[in-house]
Amino acid sequence: MTTRGRTVDIGDITTYAGLTGDHYQLHTDAAFMAGNRFGQRIAHGPLTFSLAVGLVGLSGFYGDAIVALVEITGLKATRPVFPGDTLHVVARVDVHDPSGPKYGTLGVTYSVRNQTGEEVMTFLQTMLAKRRQKES
Repeated sequence: MTTRGRTVDIGDITTYAGLTGDHYQLHTDAAFMAGNRFGQRIAHGPLTFSLAVGLVGLSGFYGDAIVALVEITGLKATRPVFPGDTLHVVARVDVHDPSGPKYGTLGVTYSVRNQTGEEVMTFLQTMLAKRRQKES
């Protein structure tokens, strides 16, 4: 499935820095970043991750099936995310293990992409999910 887009703005980056205490220069110091390889501030990697999870959540893709997060595997930030970038997620179910009577695990690969389609982050999110009950 593919989510709708969401534009990252400088307010998102500033709010995330305040919320987490991560005021590292890459995210909060425009003058420092003007001389950096990126030329401007970039979004926090965990902010990009959080936005991706939120975009899939907002889509209704999981319904009410998810019970808990099990793990995040292989998270890679492949490109910087800049203020003004519009992100969307292409999500694909890659693991489906219905081993329990009420719950199973679901592994979904997230490919986070910017407005030009370039992948900026990828990860596998494994969750505990309710199993569909057989109708009697």
